[in-house]
Amino acid sequence: MTQAKTWVLKQHFEGFPKDTDFELKLEKLSEPRDGEVLLEALFLSVDPYMRPYSRARMQAGDVMIGTQVAKVIQSNNPSFPVGCHVVGRCGWRTRTVSDGSDLTKVLVDWPQDVPLSHAIGAIGMPGLTALYGLEEVCTIKPGETLLVNAAAGAVGSVVGQIAKIKGCYVVGSAGSDNKVAYLKDLGFDQAFNYKTVSSLEETLKKASPEGYDCYFENVGGPFSSVAIPQMKAFGRIAVCGGISMYNDTTPQTGPYPHMHMIFKQLKMEGFLVGRWENKNEESLKRMLTWMQEGKLKCKEHVTVGFENMPAAFMGMLQGENIGKAIVKV
Repeated sequence: MTQAKTWVLKQHFEGFPKDTDFELKLEKLSEPRDGEVLLEALFLSVDPYMRPYSRARMQAGDVMIGTQVAKVIQSNNPSFPVGCHVVGRCGWRTRTVSDGSDLTKVLVDWPQDVPLSHAIGAIGMPGLTALYGLEEVCTIKPGETLLVNAAAGAVGSVVGQIAKIKGCYVVGSAGSDNKVAYLKDLGFDQAFNYKTVSSLEETLKKASPEGYDCYFENVGGPFSSVAIPQMKAFGRIAVCGGISMYNDTTPQTGPYPHMHMIFKQLKMEGFLVGRWENKNEESLKRMLTWMQEGKLKCKEHVTVGFENMPAAFMGMLQGENIGKAIVKV
């Protein structure tokens, strides 16, 4: 009988998550039946979306949601032979029995010199989120000016790099001087530490006096209230996340953007990455090519040990990571 370690949501988060909200359990797994495989986790992802999704899509006692890169160690499914690597929506668990419906094979021609962990990073869901937000929602064009916040995170850092590949002027906001230095190393035209500037409004105006064609929103809250008035006429805003609000116990209130949106004729659209799932394989290949050409770089913040999943998750929500936060089993 195979056993799996799992992290369970012991109780719903009230405000910022706490250690006592999680419980480490052992689960006995049955042998894979016909059509099923047994997976062993190699790398697990911790992402901001897990915080709001835990409330919307989980019950107390459920295994924490999330994706992982895993290796097939037993197989009764010819589509997933022993030894192949997959990305699975398996949650926080070290082993999983799956019928394959929630699995995606890592690209067949995955290069030996590219870490497999990037399949849950820049060459995975966060990278696709960045790409689709720019191409499908913002319909960004060469020569345009882009603003992205949480710019040193898993999504934001890829957003800025793709915009540079497309010939745009990129302004990034991050929460530490080390993160700002990282953004400049990536080729951002302007980068600033929003925690230390004396005026966010003046900083945004100085970075791009003409305003912004596109705004990739990861933060929400007061930052958004200052940024939206800086948009150019017919500007486009891709709303990917709102991490500044995920742990609120009392909902934030205005200012409200309606007058700016009307007079500047702005387009503001929320999106989920799965909308363009039919394009994923081609999109991942494009981004992998950019990485091999040196145009797309991916920094990882690695926590070692499955027992440290909650700490890695909470650290990511506090902004401890530069680039993609992952846990190596």
